[in-house]
Amino acid sequence: MKILLATDGSECADRAALFLTRFPFSARDEITVLHVITEVPYEDDAYANIKRFFKGVSPRILESSAKILKTLVSKVTLREEEGSPDSMIMNVAVNEGFDLIVMGTRGITGMKSLFLGSVTRSVAITSSVPVLVTRQTQWGLSPPMKVLLATDGSPSAEATARLLTHLPFPSDTACMIVQVPWSAYSRIPEKFAPGVDEKIGEDFAWIRSMEHEKARHIIEQSSEIVGSSFSRLENHIVTGDPASEILNAAERFHADIVAAGSRGLKGIRGAMGSVSRRILSHARCPVLIGKAPKEQEQEFLSMAVHTGNQVAE
Repeated sequence: MKILLATDGSECADRAALFLTRFPFSARDEITVLHVITEVPYEDDAYANIKRFFKGVSPRILESSAKILKTLVSKVTLREEEGSPDSMIMNVAVNEGFDLIVMGTRGITGMKSLFLGSVTRSVAITSSVPVLVTRQTQWGLSPPMKVLLATDGSPSAEATARLLTHLPFPSDTACMIVQVPWSAYSRIPEKFAPGVDEKIGEDFAWIRSMEHEKARHIIEQSSEIVGSSFSRLENHIVTGDPASEILNAAERFHADIVAAGSRGLKGIRGAMGSVSRRILSHARCPVLIGKAPKEQEQEFLSMAVHTGNQVAE
């Protein structure tokens, strides 16, 4: 597996490197540590001195990550580039066939919402390569490792599930698969169903039954993909707001990673759906964002519209 670890020398970048040491990578795996020196827009002496300072610090930044990764047997390469950090990270990842981008993000102490840095946010939203955004897990780290896979049956969700099977998780890693059925009727709490007339009540019950049947099918598909990769597999179907329910499940499960797919919307290349965006912004643990080819997602969305099915954005 080829992993691109982007670092700026910050504590959150060091935590991203440390998180990678939880995986038993083999000698066949490759980790490239990339530091991008931000472009200096002017050519006068003052800016030339700033650029010299950046270039002088860069080797120390790269060595900091290399020191953390020294316990791994995989090949570790250090690399320096110049340019716009987010664009350079994505260009290197795409043009050189990396399987995963790993980046850290800062948490805001005492706040439930953990904001992303601008570069991390840009890469996570725009990159066509999967991105693992690490952050300090709010409930601490303790074995065995736990992964929550959020799935909606889309190509990006399937791509995320397949990506999990290629990551070398420890042998005792547990996985929880969560599916949140979505429809207009699922937005109505069941306690209010008896208050509607009999015909609508029958429709409500029938649609809810169909939603759960479809959810079970989606869960089965994901289980077939990841089942052999984890020592313990749990399946859960929950109703409600997708992002909120996924985040709540991750907190109850004490997940070490929340894995979710992201699909482009309304023809914008790389745009992130609102559910994935909310998970990325508010999760209290690392988040793995999987991607599928844009054409597959467009076909999936077109089919959903044609069949009258709703899909969560």
